[in-house]
Amino acid sequence: MKTILAIHTGGTISMSQNEKGEVVPNDENPIAEQQVILQGQIKLITDELFNLPSPHVTPAVMLKIKQRIMKAIDDGIDGVVITHGTDTLEETAYFLDLTLPNTIPVVLTGAMRSSNEIGSDGLYNFRNAIMVAATDESYGKGVLVVMNDEIHTARYVTKTHTTNVATFRTPTFGPIGIVTQNKAKYFQELIRTEVADINHVVSGVFLIKAYAGMDGELFDAIDKPETKGLVIEGLGAGNLPPQTLPAVKRLIDNKIPIVLVSRCYNGVAQDIYDYEGGGIQLKKMGTILCQGLNGQKARIKLLVGISDGLKGKRLAEFVSNAIS
Repeated sequence: MKTILAIHTGGTISMSQNEKGEVVPNDENPIAEQQVILQGQIKLITDELFNLPSPHVTPAVMLKIKQRIMKAIDDGIDGVVITHGTDTLEETAYFLDLTLPNTIPVVLTGAMRSSNEIGSDGLYNFRNAIMVAATDESYGKGVLVVMNDEIHTARYVTKTHTTNVATFRTPTFGPIGIVTQNKAKYFQELIRTEVADINHVVSGVFLIKAYAGMDGELFDAIDKPETKGLVIEGLGAGNLPPQTLPAVKRLIDNKIPIVLVSRCYNGVAQDIYDYEGGGIQLKKMGTILCQGLNGQKARIKLLVGISDGLKGKRLAEFVSNAIS
């Protein structure tokens, strides 16, 4: 019998609708006491660590979750499941993927419907996540996200719909497995993983999305000493309007690392176009092209790298290695 730690952090999976139909947090998590679903198969240890809607989750909260998991690893736990609100679930998952040793299975899950709604998916997702965490084949896969019978890597999964139960998808690459017959079945895996064992998180790492007609105003607004780094969701394969370039150059001259990803749902940022504001020019200026991550994931990776003390070429190598 395997021992699985269930860490509850809040979110829709722990909420209920009130008499007005509004989804609100409960004083007590209705999922946290659900031991009977796996009785006789898995020993489940419960830790109600937080009760936070996911927009309230910060990197400091993510670090506390990481520290709790490290304690569980030291205590000899076989796997960890984390219930989490879906709005920022992918960011917490990727933070943990970057900062935890790739040893025991760590699985995040959530719900799109609160616990007392018709068709609530929370208990079902929770049960599946526990089964995945207890499956031998889940070892060495990095942090996983289990929703709607699919298993995704923390690195690439993203929320794609505001309310649909099939909201979590992995653009370009697809899920790495499915949950069927009460266990995980895999048909893909990551080529490599990397770990930055940080004990603090920095602030001042920002994310800006490019748009048609954009100028340098937003970039100048964050050009200040407390800014540690910037991620830009560029146009297409990784391009910017030419009016932004002087402000971007000022940030680079001030030793602020800038990471460039694409704002597109599918594909990767590449230095393809050789015109003013094109990816080739931006790379020559000193921006770091990050392939395969969306903006919010790239920000988490940049934040973790800076928190780990990486600078210059080492930071660029850490952030850009998203696919390999």
